[in-house]
Amino acid sequence: MFKKFNIKEDVTGHTQVKSSVQRAIRAKILEQYKEGIEGIIDDVMPKKSPLILMKCHEHINLIVMNNEVLFFNHFDGPYFPTLKLLHKYPNMLPRLQVDRGAIKFVMAGANIMCPGLTSKGARMDVSVPADAVVAITAEGKNEILAVGTTKMSTDDIKRINKNIGVETAHYLNDYLWKTVVDL
Repeated sequence: MFKKFNIKEDVTGHTQVKSSVQRAIRAKILEQYKEGIEGIIDDVMPKKSPLILMKCHEHINLIVMNNEVLFFNHFDGPYFPTLKLLHKYPNMLPRLQVDRGAIKFVMAGANIMCPGLTSKGARMDVSVPADAVVAITAEGKNEILAVGTTKMSTDDIKRINKNIGVETAHYLNDYLWKTVVDL
């Protein structure tokens, strides 16, 4: 999604949203990430801070607060937290761990295949349904490498063990990671 993203060229417009729209976005994010964000929502999205909605090409929306991109979504799909936000609050999303062999592919933006999640060194400690937003870590690494959507449940990933397990939306060193918002 962000393999070739340039904030100067890809952003079609940005507006400060009304407080009612800000409350609606906040409520949707709270609903989507119930347990992971309840205690920290006031730190992540303070009610009194202005929220900027940046509309980009290919129907991507960026949620910006205090010159920092916090969340993004595609069309009206789920909100994904950015990796910078996940590094501050790592327990916001359920985590899946890939093995060492998958690291270079994840860092290049590849989708995560089921064998990369089921082999020795990989871990899926949580039960996650299909179409859930998850954080991807790697064997031997502490930081979150990517965020994406499961294409099948973790039980199906273990059972079927082929095809795409997680579709990557944002990864370390992609253009969203490198983006600096200056409004």
